[in-house]
Amino acid sequence: MRNQSFRRAAGRLVVKAACATLACAAFAGIGATAARANNIIVLNSGEATLSLIDDKTHQVIGTVPTGKEPHHLFPTPDNSSLIVANSVSNNLLFVDPKTGKPQRWIENIEDPYQLGFSPDNKWFVTTGLRLDRLDIYHYGGAGNFTIAKRLPLSAMPSHLAFTKDSNTVFVSLQVSGEIAAVDLPTQRVLWKMKVGAAPAGLWLTPGEKYLLVGMTGADYVAVVDWRNQKVVKTIQVGKAAHNFRSMVDGRHVLVSSRVSNVISIIDEESLEKVGEINGLLPGPDDMELTADKRYLWVTFRFARQIGVIDMQTKKLIKTIPVGRSPHGIYFYDRAPVMSPNGA
Repeated sequence: MRNQSFRRAAGRLVVKAACATLACAAFAGIGATAARANNIIVLNSGEATLSLIDDKTHQVIGTVPTGKEPHHLFPTPDNSSLIVANSVSNNLLFVDPKTGKPQRWIENIEDPYQLGFSPDNKWFVTTGLRLDRLDIYHYGGAGNFTIAKRLPLSAMPSHLAFTKDSNTVFVSLQVSGEIAAVDLPTQRVLWKMKVGAAPAGLWLTPGEKYLLVGMTGADYVAVVDWRNQKVVKTIQVGKAAHNFRSMVDGRHVLVSSRVSNVISIIDEESLEKVGEINGLLPGPDDMELTADKRYLWVTFRFARQIGVIDMQTKKLIKTIPVGRSPHGIYFYDRAPVMSPNGA
């Protein structure tokens, strides 16, 4: 279902230079500790802020203003900046990936909901959930984005996954229940196919053999033979299967289920569910894994909290209050993603 704030946003809301000043002033008030830390960065979509959490104490040490409805984030190819996509404010906020300190803004990036760079870093792509389109940019480095194509994709294009050769990006279309394959060099739709109710998160298995699709409108992950445009299997997980995160062991991937409040473990070789993490708060969504693979951090969108899961015991061991509707999460010292999806 479309967010009501998306319906109310009839035009572009431009964030003026004063907004950048406000964000920097807010960060300055946090103190010198924030500037030295490797902070966990959490986007509070419902409050137009990001929370900074000290990675040692697990305490919230500050809140920084963003644009309106920040949902997702992605590091620049050189990892010097973390891009926060403000979907309703139509802009990007660049922050220091270690500290969360604001660096600069780029305006007139329309409705950036999900975002990502192609593996060869030539393309920067955003989904316009509110505007029903895919925006493809040439990326010239140093924050230089030049629009290549605004491609209509109805309805509610959501998540992305890139092939390793950077030729194709897959896009989930939540309202039509489809996934689309888009050719990046020509910026055209190669094909669309039905996969089920409200597809969201996308994940390519090792060797790009299959595309996994999280069904937010159902209780399964669809396994797609994308070369032949065919669903070959469904994997039962919790209700509202949504987003993926690699376990970085070459074999397993996690999928969050926002209604059943569980995270399932899928074997990417056998394509079976082999485990489950339960006892979670409402709305598990985005996930991030520490560099040592010991702890999984999760945003709980319906609980205004994030959680820390011990991956040895598969238990939730800590929760931390943040802002309303926490969504994207990132920290600099993290395990690699090990997938063409990127961050």
